[in-house]
Amino acid sequence: MMESIALALNLIARGDAELLGITALSLRVSLSGCLLGATMGLTLGAWLAVARFPGHRVLVWAVNTLLAMPAVIVGLLVYLLLSRSGPLGRWGILFTPPAMVIAQAILVTPMIAALSRRLVADALAGGGDQLVALGARPFTAALLMLVHERLATLTLLLTAFGRAIGEVGAVMIVGGNIAGVTRVMTTTIALETSKGDLPLAVALGIVLLGVVGLIHGGVAMIPVRDKAQRLAMA
Repeated sequence: MMESIALALNLIARGDAELLGITALSLRVSLSGCLLGATMGLTLGAWLAVARFPGHRVLVWAVNTLLAMPAVIVGLLVYLLLSRSGPLGRWGILFTPPAMVIAQAILVTPMIAALSRRLVADALAGGGDQLVALGARPFTAALLMLVHERLATLTLLLTAFGRAIGEVGAVMIVGGNIAGVTRVMTTTIALETSKGDLPLAVALGIVLLGVVGLIHGGVAMIPVRDKAQRLAMA
């Protein structure tokens, strides 16, 4: 074990090209997926916070339920959509980074939507409804609350990024872990460990722990109100 750790540290110290390539792709895929998920999730969350229509509670329940959706289910859904016989098969992006981005975006969107809905609802109840009284449309007021509570919103996004970069099931299903094309940290750790190539797996594990540690350290340093921080970290 100590020999594997020593070799892993050596890979990190000398900036192994394969290690850096896998890490860079992981960050690129997860950041892209979170940006796409944030666009959809924040918009949906803000809308759900102010919209009132038949079935509203059912939709809120559905979004909250999707928070616990296993990543492999997301991967299976995206695979079925992007496979050659699927409705989006003509895109030809299965087993490519864009497919992985789509999977991660779908994975984090319910989290961002559910938590941002509660954040906006609490902010409006705490005085944000004055914007509506001054003539702002409810949806516009909801979006402004996300900007006003920008530190809490950032906490939500960092938490979503942490989930995305540490996910393995969905990206393995739609990415395939192809060397030089779709190999990300989590899938490489899983497969290299099964093959017995521990130095690379350990090196990637150390890097991944470092990235996740930086994310959670950043979340802890954001000076948000206690209620908003508890909401995002729940």
